[in-house]
Amino acid sequence: MKQENAIWLMSSAYDKLNQQQLVEKAVTLGVQGIDLCVFRTDSDRADHTATHLAYESFDSDDAAKLIELFNKNELRMSLGAFDNMIGGDESERVKNQNHLLRLIRIAHLLGGDANDVIVGTFVGYNHELGNMEDGFQRNLDEYKRIFAPIVRYAEDLGVTIAYENCPMEGWRSARYTTTYNNLPGVLAARQLMYAMVDSKAHGEIYDPSHDIWQNTDPVAVMQQTDISRLKRIHVKTTRNLQNSARIQWGGMYPMQQVDASLAEKAGVSIPKNDWDRHHYEAMLPGFGGTDHMDWNAFTATLRERGYSGAFEIENEAKNSKDTGVPAAIDQGIKSCVNYLSPLLWPLSEAGYVRPNHQPLVQVTTQRHVPVVQMKDLL
Repeated sequence: MKQENAIWLMSSAYDKLNQQQLVEKAVTLGVQGIDLCVFRTDSDRADHTATHLAYESFDSDDAAKLIELFNKNELRMSLGAFDNMIGGDESERVKNQNHLLRLIRIAHLLGGDANDVIVGTFVGYNHELGNMEDGFQRNLDEYKRIFAPIVRYAEDLGVTIAYENCPMEGWRSARYTTTYNNLPGVLAARQLMYAMVDSKAHGEIYDPSHDIWQNTDPVAVMQQTDISRLKRIHVKTTRNLQNSARIQWGGMYPMQQVDASLAEKAGVSIPKNDWDRHHYEAMLPGFGGTDHMDWNAFTATLRERGYSGAFEIENEAKNSKDTGVPAAIDQGIKSCVNYLSPLLWPLSEAGYVRPNHQPLVQVTTQRHVPVVQMKDLL
């Protein structure tokens, strides 16, 4: 189902709310959909995770109830869990792959492409391969080995998966030199991935904030992006900090961890934590100051190129989500909705509002869809 532009909420902003509370919150915030984060509940991840769907026993009856709930509240939906699929601890890697397959099955039960219910994911990065000669190509080959059968499975079920472009710059200890931890973190990688796995059942979620701190213009990226692959836009932006650390370490490379006493003696900045590597501050557009993103040019380019998908607010802003204050989290999202509205929709007597709501279609699954694992596909 092809949608008109809409503003959605990514559920990670409200990781403490249950599903019903989340739906009620979305209605009060004035968004038109929710990207339900469905991270593994047995994961050791501690950064920006949430689980808003009971995935372990989900069946067609649960799908019907969820569609009814979302239609009652005039909301649409997608799913996502963002973990390392090709690197890291091998046992965790396999669990992540199996979880992605489970979410693809759930998306199918929810209507899949017929309802524009996509599944968001990371690819991750294998540093054991990456540290070797031709390490990037080796990661591309590992991507193909793992994701070619996953994409085929999704295609068979009428579901599209989408890769987010975050390099996950703080995903490993700051004692490691590189901060490139997710293969589709640059446009070239995504283009190569589509060439390696020839299917329309995979695409991308584009978050402009990640390109901003890499000193890359999101407008230029969108001009070279295959728009048919673009499934979602993450609404988050970045203010690049002009601080001493940027002068000392440069804008291209991450700060490196060195002996603290040596750094103090030399007067050199070092990371305060694993994510403090690239001299930027995450923000929401229209909330708490200016940033380094031209949203007018960005949305105009997307409109010219025919993008009609959702704009999902991912609240990781220092002055909103990171405060831990519920009222500040709400304020950030409401401000973001008001900021985006005149960029996306025409003026009417009601102001800048989305013209209409497209309900989710009730899907009747005629066949049993078993839960599968990677060992069944490889």
